[in-house]
Amino acid sequence: MTRAAVACLLLSAWLLTAPAFAQLEKITIPAGSPEDKALQQISDEPDAQKKLALYEDFVRNFSSNAMAVAYGDWQIAQYYQTSGELEKALSYGDKALIAKADDLDVLVSQTNVAEQMKNDAKVVEYASRGGKAYNTALQRPRPEGVSDLEYASRLAEAKESNKSSYEFLETAAFNAIADEKDDKKRMTYIERFTPAFPASRFDEQVAQYAMFTLGQLNDSARLLAYGEKALAANPNSMPTLLLLANAYVEGTRPDSLVKAVTYSQKVIELAKADAPDADKSRRLSGGVAHSTLGYAYAKQDKTAAAIPELQSAASLLKGQDDIAYATALYRLGWAFGKTNKIAEARAVLEEAVKIPGPLQAPSRDLLDKVNTARPKRK
Repeated sequence: MTRAAVACLLLSAWLLTAPAFAQLEKITIPAGSPEDKALQQISDEPDAQKKLALYEDFVRNFSSNAMAVAYGDWQIAQYYQTSGELEKALSYGDKALIAKADDLDVLVSQTNVAEQMKNDAKVVEYASRGGKAYNTALQRPRPEGVSDLEYASRLAEAKESNKSSYEFLETAAFNAIADEKDDKKRMTYIERFTPAFPASRFDEQVAQYAMFTLGQLNDSARLLAYGEKALAANPNSMPTLLLLANAYVEGTRPDSLVKAVTYSQKVIELAKADAPDADKSRRLSGGVAHSTLGYAYAKQDKTAAAIPELQSAASLLKGQDDIAYATALYRLGWAFGKTNKIAEARAVLEEAVKIPGPLQAPSRDLLDKVNTARPKRK
């Protein structure tokens, strides 16, 4: 440990004499104590291997002092992280957390090690613990005898001094969610992230991952509940509106198709995909919304209203997203077929079967049916 680090510890010890509110867990060693003197001797040792042995002795010699044990094990963990022995680093960091469960600095270090190991489960575990510790500390009530002004000042100071650590943990946890390929694990991570990082910078993206994941897990009830809650927080979120519209258009609840229509129409309003300045994102959002709206109309037996919506969808989605474009073409082909417009149905389905993906086989099957159909006589 450097002399600067020792000085930092001494300062932390002095701060403990101030009113203990809005304080996050920190390892502190009182100035002039036997532990402090031992740490100064360790900091004077230039040889890293010898310093490691001294820290091990430090932990044994002061085993009854939780602060000393936490600090010693944390330093040993950092030694093993530097030497690339990540399993050992994680193990010693966990020992430090046994002694000092909510220390933000140790949790940041553990998150960093877990990231190096590409262990998303551990990243979320440590990061969420850190996020919870940060927010819990900042939500402690004002103690008696402390003025509102002083309390607000200390609260702001504690928040600002630990902001970078909190944001690192928040970002690490979000990246783990985005990186996870297993749907059940991803949903578990999301459920830990949400309470640990309230009003997160990533709330909208996390909500989208949650809804997508619940859709993959076929948990429509949770998907709709999660989506409606996310929409209440951000009523103009086009991704959330689109995900909900898609869920409702496939749903069986009495009001499902009405909601699918409402949410699709709102996205069309927001996206303004036909505007000259519309970028790819707005065109894609608008195209998917028209596709979902047309499909909802078709399921309501409003086929005449469905066709122009699906034509708009196909026009907007061509060259933007193959799967979304193929979906619009399939639905349009079905709508044309239902209204006995065989030539039109054949034309769009012949386009759809050229697009590799999940709609290719259904489009081919529908095209076969269209090719065997005969136009009805007027």
